[in-house]
Amino acid sequence: MTGSALAFPTPASLGSLDHYIQAVNRFPLLTPEQETELGRRWRDHEDVDAARQLVLSHLRLVVAVSRNYLGYGLPQADLIQEGNIGLMKAVRRFDPERKVRLVSFALHWIKAEIHEHVLRNWRLVKIATTKAQRKLFFNLRSMKHSSAALTPAEAKQIASDLGVKPEEVFEMEKRISGGDVSLDPTPGDEESVSPIAYLSDAEDEPAQILEHAETAANRSAGLRSAMAKLDPRSRRIIEARWLREDDSATLQELADEYGVSAERIRQIESKALKTMRSEMVTLQ
Repeated sequence: MTGSALAFPTPASLGSLDHYIQAVNRFPLLTPEQETELGRRWRDHEDVDAARQLVLSHLRLVVAVSRNYLGYGLPQADLIQEGNIGLMKAVRRFDPERKVRLVSFALHWIKAEIHEHVLRNWRLVKIATTKAQRKLFFNLRSMKHSSAALTPAEAKQIASDLGVKPEEVFEMEKRISGGDVSLDPTPGDEESVSPIAYLSDAEDEPAQILEHAETAANRSAGLRSAMAKLDPRSRRIIEARWLREDDSATLQELADEYGVSAERIRQIESKALKTMRSEMVTLQ
């Protein structure tokens, strides 16, 4: 019997996760002989249909494995999707001559992909980076005897079993038990104040940034135009009195420079500012 004779229809539309699970459970299981034949066809001839049948016959395995990770609060559909990627990687590397069933070989790849997905998405901040920490992350819940906080003796035993420090066990327990806080308000709850209300800054919105930039550019252009309307002495006085980044000049300093009274410098400054304001108003 050839592999092409097996009934592996691909559903056109599944509609929901429940429909998907029902569909994959209807795919027939392979006998060892069928699995070996399909594995050889894929290995020797890269027969895509053979690989397809190997994958479809093991989709129910991915669904079963994904249920073990529902406690992390991630959608099962996402877990299944990642597990399916691991299954396809396993099929690609499957060697039927080793006399190992695909279900045993694929289990490692399926779990590996789901593990990576959980670590990437379970928290906004990665909490497990080393191999030992990952092992602690995925085993701590099952190794706890109750939902109560760990005692020092329990933490020491878990640390010994997993090859980590007791303080790392306590830290991981704290992170796992701590709930995520939603940035957005709860639908229908208009009275509560969510973090987004005080974390967001309207001044950092793209529209506001662009508006501020355009306003600054217009003011700069207007200032240059207004300064061009002044005579050299008036321009020098305005620059010294208003446009210096360090200490501005005093009226007396400018009076000494031009050999006039401080009151005369004030009059020139006042007239120049009036001229500039009139010019900048016409440019708006």
